[in-house]
Amino acid sequence: LLAAMGSLAAALWAMLHPQTLLLGAVAFLLFADFLKRRRPKNYPPGPWRLPFAGSFFHLGFEQSHLTLQRFVKKYGNLLSLEFGDIPTVVITGLPLIKEALIHMDQHFVNRPVSPIRERIIKGNGLIMSNGQAWKEQRRFALTALRNFGLGKKSLEERIQEEARHLVEAIKEENGQPFDPHFKINNAVSNIICSITFGKRFEYQDDQFQELLRLLDEATYIEASMACQLYSIFPRIMKFIPGSHQTVFRNWEKLKLFVSHIIEKHKRHWNPDETRDFIDAYLKEMAKNAGNATSSFHEENLIWSTLDLFFAGTETTSTTLRWALLYLALYPEIQEKVHAEIDRVIGQGQQPSLAARESMPYTNAVIHEVQRMGNIIPVNVPREVTVDTTLAGYHLPKGTMILTNLTALHRDPTEWATPDTFNPEHFLENGQFKKREAFLPFSIGKRACLGEQLARSELFIFFTSLMQKFTFKPPNNEKLSLKFRMGITISPVKHRLCAVPRA
Repeated sequence: LLAAMGSLAAALWAMLHPQTLLLGAVAFLLFADFLKRRRPKNYPPGPWRLPFAGSFFHLGFEQSHLTLQRFVKKYGNLLSLEFGDIPTVVITGLPLIKEALIHMDQHFVNRPVSPIRERIIKGNGLIMSNGQAWKEQRRFALTALRNFGLGKKSLEERIQEEARHLVEAIKEENGQPFDPHFKINNAVSNIICSITFGKRFEYQDDQFQELLRLLDEATYIEASMACQLYSIFPRIMKFIPGSHQTVFRNWEKLKLFVSHIIEKHKRHWNPDETRDFIDAYLKEMAKNAGNATSSFHEENLIWSTLDLFFAGTETTSTTLRWALLYLALYPEIQEKVHAEIDRVIGQGQQPSLAARESMPYTNAVIHEVQRMGNIIPVNVPREVTVDTTLAGYHLPKGTMILTNLTALHRDPTEWATPDTFNPEHFLENGQFKKREAFLPFSIGKRACLGEQLARSELFIFFTSLMQKFTFKPPNNEKLSLKFRMGITISPVKHRLCAVPRA
């Protein structure tokens, strides 16, 4: 009997071709994937998904935030997608965004950690950490920012001084075409560097220029197809060359730069003389030495510093680049900004925050740049912390939440001319008007902790540049509003002429 069964098994095996086995394995994997990803009962509607890849290829990579709006029209203000293994819900409309991020904020306070973020950060730092560690790091960072000048005259003076350096650097171009990208990056970065590292970097510093280039490259290519595929197939992609490997290398180089600065601080550290954020953090580490549950350790110091460096450089500098581009394309708006500057502070007085209330048009232009630039189109993602019901739909724990700022900032019921650059959106009877549907810094407990600093920088840098220059397109070069998709949306590479004002 055993011999007969063995012969039968051998005969069956001989009948199975390799192609048949392969097809069977694929069918089994597809069925297992289907069972694993079945939508829960009463889950928000959404488009059909591809096995394993989910919704990645529905949205594309070049302008996914715009493609998304077609699905919102079809499926409504609570829309489900999938990115690899991560179930995702997109929230559209101010009432639902406020409900989630303010009224139910305890259910949406976490950050999801994608495979690529896990590989790079491992849950450290300020932006992507969660739980008690995040609370401790955020509280400490806010205190440190206040101690080192946030909201004080000393920090304003630092921004004014850096604005003078930037103006001088641009004057050296003598009105000829130039790419403003890294000059602006350097200037903005120097403000957060003065807080974190206790120093600024010259615009001719080759090492610092290389660091800014590494940061810019990592920010851009993290939205590439290879990086998205890493989030779907991390165990396979870690062995395959591609742009995701460049992202890992760039962040390692940036970590190394910060580590070297921390080592220098340690050599000259005096706990009674706190010079900057790193000194303050070393003091906190010393205070918590021996406490195994403390989140104050060197890896968190490195990543909290890098998070401040990234957030304090990328978003504000990108917004300023959009500002100069828009004003070069809308000379009539630039003329009105010049007229207000000449009337309120003239050519001799340094722009200051005290003048902001007397300059409603300039303030409105800055806000309109943020609305139209839309540099973080679906906000920094959140994660559902417990099974939750929102707008009658069930959202399971672990669902990633994206808030649709693109739709909010282009909502025709909120903005008179949603697709046109129009500073009048922020003016009423000639006075500046705040708008509830304007959320570039997000809202709730996870709102941008550097909002006050960013607003101060945007006003002083922008007004200082407008005071001294007229920005124009180069002769025979056409400027466009085409964008480059990355972690942020930035202008494509371009040149401007900065003509000194008489």
